[in-house]
Amino acid sequence: MVDYSKWKDIEISDDEDETHPNIDTPSLFRWRHQARVERMEEQEREKRDFDRNKTENRKKIEETQKKLKEAELAGGDLSELQKALAELEKEANKIKQKEDDLKKKEKLTPWNVDTISKPGFTKTVVNTNLPRKNEELTEEEKEERMKEFINQNEKLVKQFGMLRKYDDSKRFLQQHPQLVCEETANYLVIWCINLEMEEKHDLMTHVAHQCITMQYILDISKQLDVDPRACVPSFYTKIQVAETEYKDSFNDDLKSFIGRIEKRAQEKLEAAIKEVEEEERKERLGPGGLDPLEVLESLPKELRDCFDKQDIPLLQETIAKMPQEEAVYHMKRCVDSGLWIPDGGKKSEDGNDDTVAEEATTTSTVD
Repeated sequence: MVDYSKWKDIEISDDEDETHPNIDTPSLFRWRHQARVERMEEQEREKRDFDRNKTENRKKIEETQKKLKEAELAGGDLSELQKALAELEKEANKIKQKEDDLKKKEKLTPWNVDTISKPGFTKTVVNTNLPRKNEELTEEEKEERMKEFINQNEKLVKQFGMLRKYDDSKRFLQQHPQLVCEETANYLVIWCINLEMEEKHDLMTHVAHQCITMQYILDISKQLDVDPRACVPSFYTKIQVAETEYKDSFNDDLKSFIGRIEKRAQEKLEAAIKEVEEEERKERLGPGGLDPLEVLESLPKELRDCFDKQDIPLLQETIAKMPQEEAVYHMKRCVDSGLWIPDGGKKSEDGNDDTVAEEATTTSTVD
């Protein structure tokens, strides 16, 4: 015969007849179910604690019995070990009594919808994402791929860089999955530098946020070894519901990135200024390869005043007062830089430039 008594008392909170007119019935069922779940969790904790205490007691008894045998062989004092063993065995009896009580309590606990049945079989389906592509490209191949990507997607990358809401960014990347790649991150970095150089700082910080977003997605892809396109939903879900620590980490990375962009933009500006100055200097070089501005700055004050005023008589008089060796040195540098152009390039009869021809003309490159 089949014993049906075990199905007599079954706790089912979501279809019970007992309700209350002043309490929402679905809410009442949820509360009852939650209370039952909490009771079950408490019973599980109690059972785990009991099993742990039982295991520890049995282990201590075995260790004490071993020590007792060793002490007997050595002829040592056994009283302390015997006393400890007696206490452990007494505790073991209490544990046995508690085990019986737990079994009885478990047997009397009514069944419910969470314990009334167990699955006959289970089936696990694992979604497998495509692995991340690890391509070894030469620098020339990387450059060629970057050019091709920009030609095809520059407008879309800029649209992504201008988005502000997480949901919009997520939707946009799902609509254009080809953007989830290193090339997008690289383009956004370059764009940030150019914006900072153009003194568009606020816009740069916004694009920088999108750049770090893309970098986080790519980092997740590397950690999980999956295609980065599969990481888009998980990243945006995580960043929107993230703990304070995760968001602080994201913001710290963004702040650090903005600092590097500012530094790099300043370096590029300084390099560009130096390049322009060098080009201007090369254009100024005189026939002897000297910069007239540098030569002018190096002249003695009284000689420099002559060139500033473009006063030939004063120049002749000043040169005449100077020691011949010093005068030759300065005038040769003036000729090599183009500050002083003797008429037709002629020199004095003795082959030196210390004698200034009356027909010579001076020219100054200082406005």
